[in-house]
Amino acid sequence: MQKFHFAIVLIVLLLSTSFSLAENAGTTLSVYKNQQCGCCDKWVEHLEELGFQVNAHNMEISELNAIKTERGVAPQIRSCHTGVYQDKYVFEGHIPAKFISKFLLEKPEGAIGLTVPGMPVGSPGMEVENKFSPYDILLIKEDGTHTVYAHVESYEAQF
Repeated sequence: MQKFHFAIVLIVLLLSTSFSLAENAGTTLSVYKNQQCGCCDKWVEHLEELGFQVNAHNMEISELNAIKTERGVAPQIRSCHTGVYQDKYVFEGHIPAKFISKFLLEKPEGAIGLTVPGMPVGSPGMEVENKFSPYDILLIKEDGTHTVYAHVESYEAQF
């Protein structure tokens, strides 16, 4: 029975990945990160594996903080890297690609982007063995406030 359950989960993941690849084709994000940050590189790989085009820019911490401030990402909701789409939307931290795709399809009114504050264990780029900590993806609004956009309860829910 466990093998059957695993097979079903694998099939669902493969189907959703195929859909994501087509959906994200041609979507380019500029990602601003620190060169020494391995988790940032892993997040970029996650995006590319799911069809995004990524232009990565290595920067010093002070330059990164200036970009975050300029883009409206308050200090309390920041993470280690910042993605920008068409100079309009910001994606801060270890956001699963599927939620970036969903946001870009919906383009919620009054929103400037999404963030996953901190670096939750098990989020894309932050994989550590089989460990996972549930986390929230926050919607960043133009007025500087934020609300929960999605709650990620399990590793599988990210794909």
